[in-house]
Amino acid sequence: MTRLQAEVAALQAELRAIKTLLGLNSSNSNQPPSKDPPWKPKSERQKSERSSGGQKGHPGKTLKFSDQPDEIQTLSLTGACSCGTVWDEVDVTDHLARQVHDLPELRLHITEYQAEVKLCPNCGCRGQATFPEHVPGQVQYGPQLHAFTTLLNVGHFIPLERVTQITDALFGASISDGTVVLNINLASERLQPFEDELKAGLRQQAVLHADETGTKVNGKLNWFHVACFARGTLYTLHEKRGYAAIEAAGVLTDFTGVVVHDAWNTYFRLPGEHALCNAHLLRELRKLDEHDQQPWAGELRRELQQVYHAQKTGILTNEQRAAFYTRFDELVLAGLEANPVQEPVPKRRGKPRQLPGRNLALRCQQHRAAMLLFLERADVPFDNNQAERDIRMACVKRKVSGGFRSEAGGRAFCRIRSFISTLQKQGLSVWTGLVDVFRGVLPKLDFSC
Repeated sequence: MTRLQAEVAALQAELRAIKTLLGLNSSNSNQPPSKDPPWKPKSERQKSERSSGGQKGHPGKTLKFSDQPDEIQTLSLTGACSCGTVWDEVDVTDHLARQVHDLPELRLHITEYQAEVKLCPNCGCRGQATFPEHVPGQVQYGPQLHAFTTLLNVGHFIPLERVTQITDALFGASISDGTVVLNINLASERLQPFEDELKAGLRQQAVLHADETGTKVNGKLNWFHVACFARGTLYTLHEKRGYAAIEAAGVLTDFTGVVVHDAWNTYFRLPGEHALCNAHLLRELRKLDEHDQQPWAGELRRELQQVYHAQKTGILTNEQRAAFYTRFDELVLAGLEANPVQEPVPKRRGKPRQLPGRNLALRCQQHRAAMLLFLERADVPFDNNQAERDIRMACVKRKVSGGFRSEAGGRAFCRIRSFISTLQKQGLSVWTGLVDVFRGVLPKLDFSC
């Protein structure tokens, strides 16, 4: 009878696990919102009392009258007045102005360089003027077209074929896919000093964020890794997900500050201090509360949200902080009691799978300091949203193109994407930055916080 009871208990546990999987969405798991059914909630944000649209006092983006128009066309008054006076014979007293803001004519601007050739009248020696460095061949595209194609492909994830279609439609430039690839490779080569400077800047920070996601390279699974902070982003690509990939990136293995991550075991091998993403924790607690009917999880979720709000608004007292620590420990113990150790099932190999609630409670117990580090240090965030936002760009690339044809192409994408993201974070023009790269000039960046 005991054997049958054990088997029934195991089957019931499997059934609960299946039901849980069917009920997962972005609000109670790590599933992306894009996979949610349309009727599922997308966010934990409460509905605001404010009306939709722009709020009172916001600057807005209304088209404004320009004081410096590029062209002025005067419209002459012709004909005659009702009294018979011919308007051509009357002086102008005023002008009423209207403006049209539009794109200029889009066409390639072709510059021809003509180097003077001279023959010395005394010895007959032939002399020739020197062409500029950026004009090595008889015919070539310039830095702005190079930058434009790179921006479309790497900055906006437009496939190669469509990049060539756009340049042909806009400028009449019938470039090939290979030309776009050459532009990307050239940009990546010239951005090597930027990447070295970025890595050095990342290692100097007090807090860094880290995350990873998979992608295909030549049909095989590889991994994007990101290490970032508010003023810089480093993307790297590696065939492995684990420590070897992090080591190859050359940042986190030498970093002694705080690393914010999602509790993946490999990150705990890093030498720095750890801070865990509590957005992940809130979603897991919500799942246990709503789908597994475990009150301790719902209460811990509410307590954590309240203490975070108090800390964020600056009203959290030392007494409230100490009380939360005590309450945190009490609720974790309640979670362990609600999820007892699963005993081995007779004639089943391997260790018995423990309940999700027990695994989460054990993680809260083991990594308590890392989960609650945001309460002790003002520079440590509550979540890992910085890395989540940055890694999302890699996910968009994967969704659009499905992956990369070669490892070299993936690495070039990562380096250029790192450059684009860093420029955006520092309030610099991505367009100007890319044009400068193809002109052989790198912008001056500031990695201080």
